[in-house]
Amino acid sequence: MARRQFPADFLWGVAAASYQVEGAAREDGRGESIWDTFSRKPGAVLHGHTGDVSVDQYHRYEEDAGLMKDLGVGSYRFSLAWPRLQPTGSGSFNSRGFDYYKRLCDSLHQRGISAAATLYHWDLPQPLEDAGGWPHRDTACRFAEYAEACFTELGNHVDLWITLNEPWCSAVLGYHEGVHAPGRRDLSAAWAASHHLLLGHGLALQAYREQGGRSEQPIGITLNIDTPRPATQDSRDVLAADRAMDLRTRMYFDPLFGKGYPERHFEAYPGETRPEVRAGDLEIIAGKIDFLGLNYYFEPVMAFDPDHPEGFRVAPDYHETTAMGWPVTPRGLYRQLTWVARETRGQCPLYITENGCAMEDSLSDDGLRCRDPRRIQYLRDHFSAALDAIEEGVDLRGYFVWSLIDNFEWALGYTKRFGIIYADYINQRRVPKDSFYYLREVISQSEDF
Repeated sequence: MARRQFPADFLWGVAAASYQVEGAAREDGRGESIWDTFSRKPGAVLHGHTGDVSVDQYHRYEEDAGLMKDLGVGSYRFSLAWPRLQPTGSGSFNSRGFDYYKRLCDSLHQRGISAAATLYHWDLPQPLEDAGGWPHRDTACRFAEYAEACFTELGNHVDLWITLNEPWCSAVLGYHEGVHAPGRRDLSAAWAASHHLLLGHGLALQAYREQGGRSEQPIGITLNIDTPRPATQDSRDVLAADRAMDLRTRMYFDPLFGKGYPERHFEAYPGETRPEVRAGDLEIIAGKIDFLGLNYYFEPVMAFDPDHPEGFRVAPDYHETTAMGWPVTPRGLYRQLTWVARETRGQCPLYITENGCAMEDSLSDDGLRCRDPRRIQYLRDHFSAALDAIEEGVDLRGYFVWSLIDNFEWALGYTKRFGIIYADYINQRRVPKDSFYYLREVISQSEDF
């Protein structure tokens, strides 16, 4: 039987985000972000944890790049901290911030690792939130100016660009559910934020094209869409699963591909204010991207609920769960990849820009090893599902495991470990987990599927 292997030019990577790993929150001119503010609100983040120090990658990037070299990855997906580069979100830029990312990229390149930079992974400069935040249209314009400066300063250092990471999280968790920064609870504000995030993406894309962005430095966006399965094949459950995709998926996916917003989602909440969509906005948002990034963690199950405005509820799932309480559903990744390929008619290359799991990790008694067999099984099953999709013709170009190292897990602080490298938060020691070595074998094609 022939060995099943990923394509020879498949891009393997690992991922992290600025506020989660950098630390150095008050060094070299960095300004305040909404997460600096939110993490200091009593009760907002578990145990009052903050990203002030985290795993200190700002100072330890050389060590981490060395570990990535040992791992054998082809790319590191990191994010640029907007307040490190433009402390107030408008006006002057901070050269020391750009110098840091140039050093990081150079360190990666010296080891044969490409630099995949995300322009925005949730750390909005606090002064922009004070001025209205993402529900305010001007924030999209400020983002475009910031993006243009990044393209100018870092264009010779970055190999792949991502405009936004998970705009659903920024808008809904930040402005509707209030569990992420800035902690507001207003559905109308979340709708406005969604539109302005996508507008900011479109304007940044426009600026990139106008600068003559090179084909060898592709640019795209990362979404965390849901493609839920119905609890049963009862027509009401099937419709519930479809309706559940409106806010999490169609509000972001559809405008990017010229389909506009899902009107029935707005109609379900007649008391709310729809986002102001001006002439030309949707055309800007639907500018051609070079790829679509997908962050996949699990596939939810939906059932009919007559008491919900949109007629759905999350149904019980029989799968085992991770430390986050998320079901382990690798076949859902296959279903999502094939769904996206159908929706885009196979015309948009795909990357899995995040996939991984939090487990109850601990070091061995001698402190030299971290056994994480459940994470290895999780990754193996998801890799196999992705390979199934590739073999069926899905244009999947790469796979970034989340995450490189344990880090600040947003509102859950340091209580959840997603890394394939164990982080000792007391002394900053890094210990590769067994999953690190498993991934190394996958990358070197020593592992079969």
